[in-house]
Amino acid sequence: MSNNQPSFLALAVKAIIAHTITYFLMGILASTFLNYAERFARPEMSCWMRQLDDPLIMIGPLLQPIRGLIFALAFFPLREILFGRRNGWLILWWLLVALGILSTFGPAPASVEGMIYTVIPISDQLTGWLEVVPQALLLSVILYYWVNHPEKKWPNWVMGAVFFVMNLMLVVGLLVR
Repeated sequence: MSNNQPSFLALAVKAIIAHTITYFLMGILASTFLNYAERFARPEMSCWMRQLDDPLIMIGPLLQPIRGLIFALAFFPLREILFGRRNGWLILWWLLVALGILSTFGPAPASVEGMIYTVIPISDQLTGWLEVVPQALLLSVILYYWVNHPEKKWPNWVMGAVFFVMNLMLVVGLLVR
């Protein structure tokens, strides 16, 4: 683990790439194994969830760098706590789960507010945790490792290549539609 704290630019690039990749990976896995096509077509879901064949669903991962940048803006002031400690990945993961999943300000599905104020069945909301909680964990572990090991060049190449190829596939897929 490096004692050097990342610059904002380095943290932003890594957060953008790590978030976008983990978002895409967990989204593909969840949509496949949790049968999102069928779930999202049900009346209580179709009134607010786009169907999987909607072009905006394919555009979604291309817009995730915006969220990665927002994460970096939140993580940067906390970088000594999140990246300068042995258990920083766990603190980062808990922050994402506590603030981004369980305790949103609005009634987002799978949040405490969502379970109280929406008519979405609790079982469907809890099923959503199978996607978002592991994604937060993956993001935390990958980002923590990547930030704390700037001397290792392989994460730069692997993550950069995956990010590039993933986005290229999405753009080609949109153009072919």
